[in-house]
Amino acid sequence: MISQSIIEYAQPLQQTNTDTPIPAGTQILVKISHCGVCHSDVHLHDGFFDFGGGKKLDIREGRDLPFTLGHEICGEVVGVGNQATGIKIGEKVVAYPWIGCGQCSTCEQGDENLCNNNSGMVLGVNAQGGFADYVMVPHSKYLLNYDGIPASLAATYMCSGLTAYSALKKVKQPAKGDKILVVGLGGVGMMGMQFAKALFGQYPLGADVDDEKLQAAKRGGSSGVYNPENGDALRKLKADTGGGVVAVVDFVGSESSFKFANAATRKGGTIIIVGMFGGALSMPLPLIPMRSITIRGSFVGNLREAKEMMDLVQGGKVSSIPVEERDLQAANKTLDDLRNGKIVGRVVLKP
Repeated sequence: MISQSIIEYAQPLQQTNTDTPIPAGTQILVKISHCGVCHSDVHLHDGFFDFGGGKKLDIREGRDLPFTLGHEICGEVVGVGNQATGIKIGEKVVAYPWIGCGQCSTCEQGDENLCNNNSGMVLGVNAQGGFADYVMVPHSKYLLNYDGIPASLAATYMCSGLTAYSALKKVKQPAKGDKILVVGLGGVGMMGMQFAKALFGQYPLGADVDDEKLQAAKRGGSSGVYNPENGDALRKLKADTGGGVVAVVDFVGSESSFKFANAATRKGGTIIIVGMFGGALSMPLPLIPMRSITIRGSFVGNLREAKEMMDLVQGGKVSSIPVEERDLQAANKTLDDLRNGKIVGRVVLKP
């Protein structure tokens, strides 16, 4: 098995060669055809999240090196354990990667993506992932068919798509005339645009500091775009919306993106923070009840939502986003491009 692996945190990935694993019990071996590259892969590669003010959350513990990143996985079933059911050799599948411990109350309620234990098997996070030519999945229930969806695009739905879908589901159905704003128009934000249209019947407004991404959002159907670095962007947004939007989904999660999201939200509105770019949130507490706003987080989505999302996509209700295919050997360049904001849409690696 060939992988692009972390040998040392914050250092270039290196090719590793290991024996291809043999599935046992309920395990499923998948030969990978495509694996998307996500901004969280950048944080995992760095080994920390930025908390702002010089503070960092160390996320290196519990992960043995060499380690293979990659959680947006698409491929073909090539091996099944002797207790595996509901799956056959040759099936084309995407892998739901957010696998919890299966024992805590959160997992038992179906929210494995929010597992409270560190014993989960999240592919590409604390279990070997998809920057490789094979991956082991612990149970067939985590494998979904993607009939009718191009394989390269299907891979991205297991994080980029699911993250956007779950975040948009947390937005209440807007009343007539209400507007939703998506902040951050990278791969996840572009997915958010499309899921907003499918869920609410309207494309949201978009905000980004990259004019190329703003133009891509306009081509994708956005009813209005704003660059927060332009001095009159906030004034124009409030004028266009009659005082602010009813909900903002922040797919960046930085101090500056939250500042814009907060200022753009009207009284009684909701801010959903999805991105984990880094920094700290600081605002006067009395303003939260005075404005009656809701600030909440959203972390990917559960298996039930993944199935709902795939049904929506396979039903032809969600338009695609730009997807670029690169060779697996380009994993390092792709991580660097993400760090530097040079990717429009999504990049997937092919072994």
